[in-house]
Amino acid sequence: MTDVKYPNVETVIAKVVTDKPVRKTPYQVKGVFMRQFAKEPVIPFMDGSYRERFLYPRVQVKILNEQIYIIGINEGADSVSALSEKMEHLDFGNISFEVHGVDIERAKNQFTPSEQLIRYKFITPWVALNQMTGGRYRFLTNQEKPTFLHRLLGQNILFIANEMGLITDEKIYTKVRVSSLFPRPVDENNWGAFMGEFKTNIRLPNYIGIGNGITRGYGSIYGMFKPEAFQFDEDELKSEVSQKPKKEEHKDPSDNFSDEISEDMEAISMEDVPKPRRTRTAKEKVTPTPKPKKKTAPKKPRKASSKRLLTEEFDIEEEVSFNKKGSEDINDIDDSKFNSEKYHKRQHKS
Repeated sequence: MTDVKYPNVETVIAKVVTDKPVRKTPYQVKGVFMRQFAKEPVIPFMDGSYRERFLYPRVQVKILNEQIYIIGINEGADSVSALSEKMEHLDFGNISFEVHGVDIERAKNQFTPSEQLIRYKFITPWVALNQMTGGRYRFLTNQEKPTFLHRLLGQNILFIANEMGLITDEKIYTKVRVSSLFPRPVDENNWGAFMGEFKTNIRLPNYIGIGNGITRGYGSIYGMFKPEAFQFDEDELKSEVSQKPKKEEHKDPSDNFSDEISEDMEAISMEDVPKPRRTRTAKEKVTPTPKPKKKTAPKKPRKASSKRLLTEEFDIEEEVSFNKKGSEDINDIDDSKFNSEKYHKRQHKS
């Protein structure tokens, strides 16, 4: 039996209070941080320097309700606190923001089991489906799709928890309720996104990202155990929490979303989480010894490899695919290329 280990994972949430609404992307904000605070310890967490060290990003930048949120998780928590003390203004070139203050929220003992189910809401779209999982999802029936999403979410949560040092034989339970079983297309990657909420028996930090597109702000969550502190559609959420489910004569059993563990919830263990493989960097790749050339028949088109790895969006299950030129799929590009200041300026002109 595996030894049970629940490390004390701490998080810091810094909400930046500015003199006007911030209508920028997370990439643009990170670009400004890298330029103005280049020597701060938080920058390696943003520019891709720790991409090989941490499969799940320890510092995440979000734009929520036109406000900047910086989330520091475990190793990234102290660096976010240090940065928050030095922000006075943010210069985007065509517009500057005066920082009136930074509200700090700290939490301890995250990613630990809970005796009761905790309700979380996706406050930005959950990009659950990539090319591979999306292909599987399309061929499922409407009765099979919810179970698929329950399990996929559980795998994502346990992958992150394992990254934080959680070791346990216990299963976690997950149940998702999405607004529609038909995913919304996202970007050019053939991703599929859902809005909705879920319940699980593990404590998760507010605002962290789950699924694909974490560095773009997708998959952000908020725990509904303290609805009075929620600032996004606060009145609506308070109403949702206070309302008790009504009894229905012909209620679909799969629609059960109570606070108790039910038979239709998905139970996931660490053994159910695919093991990601780190891809070799250009420096690490070994150049094979050239062999004598022989006359051979023309090579057949190269088939997609079945190797699983983490993409730059920190998905837990992805296959390497090749385009017509034989190069690896765009999802396999090193995260540092997406987090460079040069890339931000090129992709998101102010």
